Amino acid sequence: MKNHRQRNGEIWAFENGQNEELEAHDHYENGEDGYDGVVLGLDGGTTSTVCVCMPFLPFSETLSTSPPILARAVAGCSNHNSTGESSARDTLEDVMAEALSKAGSSRSAVRAVCLGISGVNHPTDQERVLSWLRKIFPGHVKLYVHNDALAALASGTMGKLHGCVLIAGTGCISYGIAQDGREARASGAGPVLGDWGSGYGIAAQALTAIIRAHDGRGPQTMLTDKILKALDLSSPDELIGWTYADPSWARIAALVPEVVACAEASDEVANKILLHAVQELALSVKAVVHRLGLCGEDRKGSFPVVMVGGVLEANKNWDIGKEVLKCIQDQFPGAFPVRPQVEPAVGAALLALNNMKESRENCHS
Repeated sequence: MKNHRQRNGEIWAFENGQNEELEAHDHYENGEDGYDGVVLGLDGGTTSTVCVCMPFLPFSETLSTSPPILARAVAGCSNHNSTGESSARDTLEDVMAEALSKAGSSRSAVRAVCLGISGVNHPTDQERVLSWLRKIFPGHVKLYVHNDALAALASGTMGKLHGCVLIAGTGCISYGIAQDGREARASGAGPVLGDWGSGYGIAAQALTAIIRAHDGRGPQTMLTDKILKALDLSSPDELIGWTYADPSWARIAALVPEVVACAEASDEVANKILLHAVQELALSVKAVVHRLGLCGEDRKGSFPVVMVGGVLEANKNWDIGKEVLKCIQDQFPGAFPVRPQVEPAVGAALLALNNMKESRENCHS
């Protein structure tokens, strides 16, 4: 039995879970639209998913800090651990179809797809997503699936994989790659398993502090009035119902600005929460650097630390990212921060281009 779904004017057809190939002329071969096909790069997280469509660049071209973007599409959560496999798969299919539609292109023009998705933590996760992609795209399309940390790292190194990336948004993870290709990660296991430097971790501790202050187990804190006002609640007792009515990670992580505001107003409890987050985030980077030896034998070697995510944005007096970097440089003075000039979805597309270029060079060597 066939299941057809129309996505932005293009039929995506499935039969017993398998993709039904749709007849179409191959743009990537005949060079229509003025370029030799397209590449899709995708950054999928717990809060949102972004897909960009870029022209397939000749291997002779140097990747610039402002690569051409044909189209950009945004959707919701694509982390299967948060939203379930069916919903995650639909989100990925929809956002890719929308990006292609906006670019005036189609599946037949796609040369490569690179997905960086949170929740891809094991080869079985990677194979699951690859199986989804194989049902969508023709067999000639190069498919790459990674954790979203790789896309973030590539966004700071223009598709090259070396150094360390620290992501701190709704969730958090530190991921590194050495010159010899060895990889290591720390954190990124989700809030239940202790990503306390994440936006969720910061806000969850603030909510806990309010309850502790209310029942007499902890000190009074400015967080109580600040967060209750932000949520339009009248008492800490109502906070319990609010939290468990929809305990989504992103919904709770959205309270981080309130915690930062209280810390900037010298609230001791809020300050302790942020200082703990700083230590946790720095520790995750230090663990990766130590395991990969990115700093060299003398621990003074130079390496990039790509910093990504709303928690690390330098838009407050209480600058979490700046404090994290200080902690890292105390132990590894050669670490230098990199603020990406392109978004992670573009980093994923550039990573695909670099992978294809390296494969071509290896074949000809």
